Amino acid sequence: MSATEVVVPNNVTVQSSDCFDIVKVSNLFETSLLEEDDVQLDAYLAAYEEIMKFFQLMGSVFSFVSSDVRSKIDILYGLRASDTDGLKNFETFKTMLEYEKEAQLLNQKGYVSGSRTLLRLHRGLDFVYEFLNRVQALVDDQKTSDVCKAAYDETLGKHHSFLIRKGARLAMYAMPTRGELLKRVCTDIQMATENLPAMLEHMRANYDRTEQLYTLHDLHSLP
Repeated sequence: MSATEVVVPNNVTVQSSDCFDIVKVSNLFETSLLEEDDVQLDAYLAAYEEIMKFFQLMGSVFSFVSSDVRSKIDILYGLRASDTDGLKNFETFKTMLEYEKEAQLLNQKGYVSGSRTLLRLHRGLDFVYEFLNRVQALVDDQKTSDVCKAAYDETLGKHHSFLIRKGARLAMYAMPTRGELLKRVCTDIQMATENLPAMLEHMRANYDRTEQLYTLHDLHSLP
């Protein structure tokens, strides 16, 4: 996609490279799916970088999740960078979970756990999937606030404090219609609409694999 300028509804001019690229997200999530039900961390984080663009283009509406997601992505980048001299402790989800569990790092004081950090991103992905999956069923003039609230309450909201939930729900009253949302975050609405089902399919596959891995290692309750 070329870096032509696009004007979004809030009168902020952005480059198309800064918009939410549904095809890119779809390809990255598909690439991250490895053999033996594993997930490649690098491709997963690259896909999440695109999701961050979606949050940023939506502005303050998604501030309740975007700042937390940014910090979690950066933590995992740092752990991935520690894989020097042939180490592959953080190359995939499996290697990370197994390494931290076997090395007894999950409860080590002062250690920032990749497994715990990924779990937060995993919960956020559940929200993004549920929200966009419901958005695709709307018509262009329908508001997205109701489906956003429902998706949030059923996913990420279950892990947030009362104050965060209250603030998030208040922010959602400002959600645009489906048509306005797509104009704000995408450069080619027709392409985005056509490729949204494939992106959601690959996103869901990532979520399900991650869910299975955390269940296998009994790590869903990491604090």
